Amino acid sequence: MTFITHLFWYRSSYTFGVIYEPFICTDGKKLLTPQPRLRTGFFSILESSMLTPSTINEACTSVGVAKYGRPIGLDEKIKVDVIVIGSVAVDPKTGARLGKGEGFAELEYGMLRYMGAIDDSTPVVTSVHDCQIVDDIPVEKLLVHDVPVDIICTPTQVIFTNRTIPKPQGIYWDKLSPEKLGQIRILRELKSRIEQETGQKLPCGPSEKLPPTAQRRRRLS
Repeated sequence: MTFITHLFWYRSSYTFGVIYEPFICTDGKKLLTPQPRLRTGFFSILESSMLTPSTINEACTSVGVAKYGRPIGLDEKIKVDVIVIGSVAVDPKTGARLGKGEGFAELEYGMLRYMGAIDDSTPVVTSVHDCQIVDDIPVEKLLVHDVPVDIICTPTQVIFTNRTIPKPQGIYWDKLSPEKLGQIRILRELKSRIEQETGQKLPCGPSEKLPPTAQRRRRLS
């Protein structure tokens, strides 16, 4: 258990975005959670009214989100009060964050910006172990779409970062490879929509070799 539930933003907020934590739903909050790697859709909304004590644990899984959540699209009118994001390492001096390197958190954040669900004032919180706090993430190596954090919660402390890094303003299409775009249907829909609205073709990033998509193991019967 971290100090997330002790934060003023947690107590005063209703809608949380990006990652799933079971205590959010049991506390009567509304949770906006993405489909894994955005392969099968976009975001789903989970609310405590949709769940019972016996279904909370199942709802923690990707299958459970699909079963109990309400899928939303790009036209959903929603306001997210707090973003909770996963991290591999974070630097409290600057708010710099390192993820797993696949860029899905950045894409999810960018699409929420496009929808108007979040803005620069929306707090970005990460929950990590104390050993994941570092002081040597080079800010000059970060990319324009990397999402910095405002608050770090660990099992022992809460840190309000001295964030100096600007938050992404949306999807940076010139950084998005054709291969990544080809994997994510909702991104292709968004790209097509923007091009139709503006009458201009959006740029595309350089080609890349994507890591193998994780395969779910079959359970032994």
